[in-house]
Amino acid sequence: MIPKGAAIFFIVGLVAAGLLGTYLLQIANQIPTLVYIDGPSLTIIPEKINYRPGEPIHIRIINSGTVPLTFADSSYGLKIAQLDGTVIYSPISAQVISKLDPKEEKNFVWDQTKTDGSKAYQGRYKIISNASLDNGNVLQRSVTINILT
Repeated sequence: MIPKGAAIFFIVGLVAAGLLGTYLLQIANQIPTLVYIDGPSLTIIPEKINYRPGEPIHIRIINSGTVPLTFADSSYGLKIAQLDGTVIYSPISAQVISKLDPKEEKNFVWDQTKTDGSKAYQGRYKIISNASLDNGNVLQRSVTINILT
């Protein structure tokens, strides 16, 4: 027979784990919010966090600062990478300097196709964009999305 104290601790632990898991799931599925700040700032906002395989992924790249941002190509530095940093997709773009003025945004759609033409597997991916600042520094932002079955 199980001691009464052990049974109580087991039940309390089970309830606490369920509540903590629910809370962490809500945090993990939050879409980034757009907050404008003074100075250089870059924000990436996907339409949502969880996608089905083959579903188009709508991405907004926004200059959320008060300073114009400069990008090295016409894709505004957009890359899709695995969590280990391996880039699996970057849009075909002209190698021209692109600017994004304050509060301006560019929209992209990724069809979950890798650069080599194969489909992305289910898993977690990072959407990355980076801009060059006037002082020579690089401003990089990323957001994580999930492709689930």
